[in-house]
Amino acid sequence: MEVIPLGSGARQMVEAYRPGGFRVAGRDVQGSVLVFAERTLPWPVSDPAALSETVLAPVIDADPPVDVVLIGCGERMVQLPTSLTARLRAAGIGADSMSTAAACRTYNVLVSEGRGVAAALIAL
Repeated sequence: MEVIPLGSGARQMVEAYRPGGFRVAGRDVQGSVLVFAERTLPWPVSDPAALSETVLAPVIDADPPVDVVLIGCGERMVQLPTSLTARLRAAGIGADSMSTAAACRTYNVLVSEGRGVAAALIAL
């Protein structure tokens, strides 16, 4: 599915998602990814049950800091564990879980507004 970016400048924009991967900033990426405004990293998560502080450490430790992380859980939104939400909140990071498709679109809007956002996207 193509995602229409609103204008990127030098920002990492999610241009498309498909079964097994994404196209981010003109580059095809296999598997799940963490997308920040300035970089995209592979992310070894294929199931929302694996969501934890450990797999989100790059978001918690991000420089520049992230204000909100959008977690794309695959086909459907999954409730985040309360302990994970609390840990992110303690780090000053809001979290919102949603389908991966919705997370891609929402990330592009927020990053185009210059917000401190990251997307943790589980591949479909």
